[in-house]
Amino acid sequence: MRVSISIVLFNPDNRVLHTIQNVLDATKNFEFILYLIDNSATNKFQNVINEKFNSDKIVYIFNNKNIGFGAAHNIALRKEIDKATYHLILNPDVSFEEAVLSTLVNFMETNKNIGSVMPKIIYPDGSIQYVAKLLPTPVDLIFKRFIPSSLIEKRMEQFQLKFTGYNKQMNVPYLSGCFMFLRMKALQSVGLFDERFFMYPEDIDLTRRIHQKYKTIFLPDVSVVHEHEQGSYKSYRLLKIHILNMIKYFNKWGWVFDKERKVVNKKVLEQFK
Repeated sequence: MRVSISIVLFNPDNRVLHTIQNVLDATKNFEFILYLIDNSATNKFQNVINEKFNSDKIVYIFNNKNIGFGAAHNIALRKEIDKATYHLILNPDVSFEEAVLSTLVNFMETNKNIGSVMPKIIYPDGSIQYVAKLLPTPVDLIFKRFIPSSLIEKRMEQFQLKFTGYNKQMNVPYLSGCFMFLRMKALQSVGLFDERFFMYPEDIDLTRRIHQKYKTIFLPDVSVVHEHEQGSYKSYRLLKIHILNMIKYFNKWGWVFDKERKVVNKKVLEQFK
């Protein structure tokens, strides 16, 4: 069984070295390959990687420009789509224990109807990140930025499924892109990341398409640590990118009229009655 992994880099610092070492330590029991897809303007980080790691399991690919999150991961996915059984989309600010991958592989091997699985995601202080969600409306992704949080608190609690306690297995249509463990056969069926999205909604779009044919599962049995800097909350440039790409998402799937969204979200909520 082959597991491929891809990390997209953009002007990385030495913190990503910890993530790379983490991957090497956690994959000792698998046939695996790690792709480092560099969207930076220069490839100076390649020398750092070569000096730090001497492994034929690492493939460094330099793009010479920022082609976006999904498009960069697609480079690795296209190389592995007919080779690997599973693929892990991994953010450079995520760390996890060796048991995580083994648990996810065993879970997928036992449940062939699952196309994607995500473990519990926590902050470094141990608190939960609410990253298993319903299919979003424009209010959930765009307009919430301009509405007082007190007015949409209950709405966000339902959208982010906070009321579940995040302590049970859930089949949900939107799983975060920081740690996506994917079945390659599912990607062969539904396609790769939609490269029209430069960044932000590509994980929603892909999980949604997988969810149409497979289960997409939140599995709290194991957890990973994600620093999660939320760049669009700190940068007006990233906020603009965020909004423009969300507009593209709703242009694709529908703004007010999205019949599938209504049906899928109703079915998800019925799990908890």
